[in-house]
Amino acid sequence: MLFTQICWDLDDDPHGNVQHIADHDVSKEEVEEVLGHPEGIERSRSSGLLIAFGETTTGRLLAVVYEKIDDLCVYPVTAYEVE
Repeated sequence: MLFTQICWDLDDDPHGNVQHIADHDVSKEEVEEVLGHPEGIERSRSSGLLIAFGETTTGRLLAVVYEKIDDLCVYPVTAYEVE
């Protein structure tokens, strides 16, 4: 696993990261799959944040934009399916 802890906001926080990824039809579990075993990592040209790319067990290719809090913890900002 790339990180040992993923920082999530409360599931019912309308402005939190859980809701933001759900707005893109992505689940917490899918984000955790990609962050656990990314196939590639790049830096966003627009935000400067890191983006992990990976395939879920259901075959979806996702991009997960995240902020590195420290060496062991990351905060997913958003996630979306890529083609």
